Amino acid sequence: MLKVGEIVLARVTGIKDYGFFVKVDGYDGLCHLSEISNDFVENVTDFVNVGDDIYVLIVGIDEKNKKLDVSIKDIYYAAYDNKKDIVETRRGFLPLKEMLPVWIKEKMDEYEKKE
Repeated sequence: MLKVGEIVLARVTGIKDYGFFVKVDGYDGLCHLSEISNDFVENVTDFVNVGDDIYVLIVGIDEKNKKLDVSIKDIYYAAYDNKKDIVETRRGFLPLKEMLPVWIKEKMDEYEKKE
């Protein structure tokens, strides 16, 4: 069962001017523009594309209608809060889209170790 505050893997199923939609374990979710970035979002497709598998933070659940409110800004931008903690890596110049899941996993592992 999904819980508010949980970070889960979701598939992007649709994109609109006001945000994007995801599917998680039979639930449909919306990530509003305000939950994508702390900065101005001109194009949602600068962040996600239909078919992408991304991690999302569940910020609200409507069990009756199987709907979720989700956020990505607290997940993807948390790494920049403490720039002194950023470690140089030797992974080469892989496209950001390929590296994003790796970075998220690293941060999740780091977060779990702190608890």
